[in-house]
Amino acid sequence: DKRWFAWFKPVYWQTWHDGSIARQHLNFSKLGFKTADEQRATLFEAVNMVQFGVMPLPKYVQRHPGAKMTPEELTILKNYLAPWGPLAQQSPPERYVATNLGSVKAEWNGVAFEPDLLNWSLLSVTDRGDNNTFRFVLGNDVAMKALASHNISPWPDGTKLAKVTWQQAPGNEGLTMPGNFVQVELMVKDASRYKANEGWGWGRWRGLHLQRYGNDSGFVGECTGCHKPLHGNDYVYTLPITRSATQDDAAVNNSAAMIGDKLLPLSLRPLTIFTDRKTLTISVLFGNYAAASVLAGHTPHTGTELPAGAKLALVTWHEREDPHWFGARIPDAAVSLETLSATPNGGESVYQRLNSEGRSDRSLSDKFVQQRKMFLLSLKLAP
Repeated sequence: DKRWFAWFKPVYWQTWHDGSIARQHLNFSKLGFKTADEQRATLFEAVNMVQFGVMPLPKYVQRHPGAKMTPEELTILKNYLAPWGPLAQQSPPERYVATNLGSVKAEWNGVAFEPDLLNWSLLSVTDRGDNNTFRFVLGNDVAMKALASHNISPWPDGTKLAKVTWQQAPGNEGLTMPGNFVQVELMVKDASRYKANEGWGWGRWRGLHLQRYGNDSGFVGECTGCHKPLHGNDYVYTLPITRSATQDDAAVNNSAAMIGDKLLPLSLRPLTIFTDRKTLTISVLFGNYAAASVLAGHTPHTGTELPAGAKLALVTWHEREDPHWFGARIPDAAVSLETLSATPNGGESVYQRLNSEGRSDRSLSDKFVQQRKMFLLSLKLAP
């Protein structure tokens, strides 16, 4: 910068510091050396930083008014990135069951992996068109109690949030299904221990063997930088699905919690997820342990008969744009709730469907019921 004020050392130092930090996150001189997927991810993150007003820095814009992107320029970039393109064909997803999750190494900053996180409750799901992935967002007991008591601004110490991610793959009947497993990300709240990192400890483990991310603890800066736009939401992107109100309605997703006047069965374990691009709907299959054992192939079933005690529940929602991330969609109002439960005395399992008003649909043909039973039992656990 050759203008006169840039030569005053305090201004020069600040300008140099801002530019240096910015280039650590996005350096166009080096962008071309990244893979195509990495380039795309970097540009999507840039769009989100711009639309949240985080970048360029307001104090930088004061000195360089032309650096601020106009709404028209932002629209051009969004159209260029074009999320929700066609999915690439994948080989059948690899399935790996770790025999000792307790042996997974802690992250470089000391955050430990949580072996029981798949038993946590579902907070929300995300359909990401920017990188063609699905995410389960799960919360531990502390998180769920905080949510129920309207105590998430900020989240209390002891809160643990996990994001489990899969690639998306084309499925039968035009559906988009989970493909290969990608990673687990973890946020751990301890305002004192992690004071330097906005009160959160961060962890990420990638691939089937859950290798910790990065080469040293410097990865934390990547996490905090990405979550910085949500500082007013305690740095959490997720809008938890809940009937509980909070002081800030923009922090939760009330519209997806109910079907009619009934609460959705979100306390059951989430088993898999899929979307229908034609109808713009997203579905999550929930189940208890007995039902999960059937879908995993550990417990056999005959026809449409479930073993004693087994229960499946398929929730289908309309999708809406995620207000916190361009290129992502999250659940909106529920379309239907389908349940399949074992009868006490064996025989054909009982199927029921509730419509968007929460009313039981009694006009279903026998053929339709059989088709839906077979469909539910044909689904597999997400890898």
